[in-house]
Amino acid sequence: MPTQQTFPPTSPGTSPRTAPRGSDQRASRIDSAAVVVAAADVAKIAAEQAQAAERDRRLAPVVVRSMLDAGFARHFVPRRHGGDAGTFEEIVRAVTVVGEGCTSAAWAASLTASLGRMAAYLPEAGQRRIWAGGPDTLIVGALMPLGRARREEGGWRIHGTWPYVSVIDHADWALVCAMTTEERPVARFFAVPRGSWHTEDTWSPVGMRGTGSNTLHIEDVFVADELTFTREAIATGAADLAEAPCHRVPLKAVNGLCFAAPVVGAARAAVAAWREGTAPRHTSASGGLESSAAVVLGRAAAEADTAALLLETAARAADTGRVTDLQTARSSRDCALAAELATAAVDRLFTSAGTRAHQEAAPLQRHWRDAHSAAGHVVLGFAGAAETYARALQREQ
Repeated sequence: MPTQQTFPPTSPGTSPRTAPRGSDQRASRIDSAAVVVAAADVAKIAAEQAQAAERDRRLAPVVVRSMLDAGFARHFVPRRHGGDAGTFEEIVRAVTVVGEGCTSAAWAASLTASLGRMAAYLPEAGQRRIWAGGPDTLIVGALMPLGRARREEGGWRIHGTWPYVSVIDHADWALVCAMTTEERPVARFFAVPRGSWHTEDTWSPVGMRGTGSNTLHIEDVFVADELTFTREAIATGAADLAEAPCHRVPLKAVNGLCFAAPVVGAARAAVAAWREGTAPRHTSASGGLESSAAVVLGRAAAEADTAALLLETAARAADTGRVTDLQTARSSRDCALAAELATAAVDRLFTSAGTRAHQEAAPLQRHWRDAHSAAGHVVLGFAGAAETYARALQREQ
């Protein structure tokens, strides 16, 4: 018989980092842009801890702490709850910078920001509970509707098992998706605090080892109505009390950004590792690269830069808060293409580096494994994105 559980009255965040808030929009923009600058420190710390993250299959607390201090969790949190309500372009750039230090840390930073945005779709009372201790509450997510939810007075009784929940070991809250058991089932997200779930250590991948994406189990937990919203709400971008453009865009218009940006970071890290470890062996006495090596470097760097430009363009479109169906489809297409280009860049560098790059201590092999693992996410599949784009394009004619 599963043990029944209910919510505690509040679940404060782990890092009540507060900053002066003002009504001036320009000041808020400066606050959110600070995450791009702070990302460099996160990248440095994450790079120092990268081997430990590989060994432990989770990020070190110091890395998570630096990520929260940099403002990733609060980036999309509404300003009325102390957050920055920042832009997608800023978070794409910041995540890419972190990825130059460690792809797993970039993945964690990106998802942490994205889940903060999703939590803004909760009813206002639920938002107050989530961010009762400050806007730096670490929220993780299980987006597939693998659970079941039964209606009860005042809320829902949920249970289920969700694999691949990144950074779950450090989470304060989790947003899990479940199907209701009504006559007409509906997919809903439910916010559950730490202590309402248990985890199973199932994460042993080839790449992205540091994300700690273990399995989350929930058994017979009651969730109040204030802590749930429909999947349709976030799919359509219909957030109640939306006060910033970031809360008024459909999920598909931005979902690819959070998964593709870490891959671009891995590509840039691979370029740096190649220049440090491989380029010296192909440099002439006059200091110039051999022709074949110069082609490898030039093309890989161009692929990484092009991938970054694709993501930044999609992010700027989303930052208007008004995206059409065609723009949404184009964003999915371009995020998938960006991941392909970034992975191709890493492949090119890794192949040309020789057997030295295959050693366990070589950074390049880690970037290669991480890029492929991250780019394998279902959201970044190009074929499906291309088909959706083609259909949207035809409708516009």
